Amino acid sequence: MDKHNRSIALIDVNNFYVSCERVFNPKLEDKPVVVLSNNDGCAVARSNEVKALGVKMGQPWFQLKDLAKKHGIIVYSSNYTLYADMSNRVMSILAVFSPNQEIYSIDECFLDLTGFKRHNLICYGQHIRQRVKQWTGLPVCVGIGSTKTLAKLANHIAKKNPEFNGVCDLNAMSLGQQDEWFSKIEVGEIWGIGRRLAPKLQEIGIKTVLDLKTASPSQLRTRFSVVMEKTIREINGTACIELEEINPPKKQIVSSRSFGIPVSDLASLEESVSLYISRAAEKLRRQQSYAGSVHVSIRTSPFKEKQPYYANSMTIALPRQTDDTRLLAKVALWGLRKIYRRGYRYQKAGVMLSELVPRQYRQLDLFGSVSVADNQSSKLMSVMDQINARMGRGTLKLASEGFKQPWKMKQGNKSPNYTTSWEELICVMK
Repeated sequence: MDKHNRSIALIDVNNFYVSCERVFNPKLEDKPVVVLSNNDGCAVARSNEVKALGVKMGQPWFQLKDLAKKHGIIVYSSNYTLYADMSNRVMSILAVFSPNQEIYSIDECFLDLTGFKRHNLICYGQHIRQRVKQWTGLPVCVGIGSTKTLAKLANHIAKKNPEFNGVCDLNAMSLGQQDEWFSKIEVGEIWGIGRRLAPKLQEIGIKTVLDLKTASPSQLRTRFSVVMEKTIREINGTACIELEEINPPKKQIVSSRSFGIPVSDLASLEESVSLYISRAAEKLRRQQSYAGSVHVSIRTSPFKEKQPYYANSMTIALPRQTDDTRLLAKVALWGLRKIYRRGYRYQKAGVMLSELVPRQYRQLDLFGSVSVADNQSSKLMSVMDQINARMGRGTLKLASEGFKQPWKMKQGNKSPNYTTSWEELICVMK
C-alpha cells in the first residue's frame, strides 16, 4: 500500500475521566467538573467549563480550592476501576469498525481505514461517534489523515472547531486547506513535540505546524534527532510510524503510590510493598513474562522542609526468573528491610520488576525441563488470578498485604464502581 494513500483514524474520548463520571451522574452535564490524581493531589481531567476558568492540567488542588468555591467546581477522586472498564468497552466497540486497531492509551485508539472506498469517511466517523455515544454514553472525536501524526492533528482540529461536528478528515482537504489549518495550530500541539521541544523550535522561528511542515527534515535531524525528521515527514504525508496492533511486552513493570498519610513504621511499609509487588506480578503474568530482578524504593516528602529527607532504593537480582507473587514479595520485603531507617515519615514506596523475559525463554533445570516446584507455582498463580478476576481484585492475596491499610492513598471524593461491583450498581427501581 502506498504510504501516501492511507487513511488512519484517531478516536479520542473527550475529557475521558470527566465524561465517565457524567455518564452515571447526568446532573454533571454543563457543570464545571475536575478529577484529581492520586491522593487528590492535582487536576488530571477537566471539563470544558473548568478549562474556561483557566485551570491547567496538573495544577495542584490546594491552589484551586478558592476558585472551586467561587465557581462551584465539582471535584472527584480518580476512579481507575471505572475508567479502565469504560475504556475496555469503548475499545471493544471500535474494534468492530476496522480489522486493524492500535489501542494507544486508555482513551485513544488508532484505526486503519485504508481501502474503505465504499464509505464516505466523514460519514463513517460520524457513525463511529454515534455508536460509541449510544452504547457507552461517552463523547468521542475522530481525526483522519494519511499518517498517525496527521490523524492526531485532525483530531485536534475536530475537538477545537465545532463546525467539524467531531470529525475531521484531512485527506478530504486540498493541501492549501490543510496548510491554512496548520498555520493556526501551535507547534507544541504536534504529537511528540509537546512542552519540552516547543520552546527550542520557537527559538529558531518554528512556531506553527505549517512552519515545521516546511522545515528541512535533514537539518532538524542534525539539530534534534531522527524522531524529529520522522515527525516532519509524517506531517508531509509519508508514514514513518506504523500501527502497533499488538502492544509489545513491557521491559519494566512499575507499581508505586504516594501514601494517604505519612508512614513511619516498618509494618505499614511492608504492607504497601507487598500490595505493589502483587499488582506488578499480576501485570507480569498478564504479558506472560518472568522477572529477573526486583527494585524496591522508599522516600519521604521532598517538600516538607521542616522534616528530615531520606530516600533509598535497592535492586535485587533473582537467582532464577519467576512470576510467582510469593517469591517476588519475599525478595522485595528483604530489600525493604535493608533500606528502611527509623525516625522518618515516609510519603512513597514503589517496586519495579525488570530484566523481563518471555515465559518460553525462562531458565530451565539441568535437564532442560520445568521443575515440579515451578509447575506447582504456575498452577497456583493461575488459580489465584482466575479467582481474583471473577470475584474481584484482592479476593485472594498475600497476608503481608494487610487488611485495614490506613496508609492507602486518599480518595475522599471517589464515585462508586458502577460497572464492576454488584454492591455499587445503580438502582433505578426499588
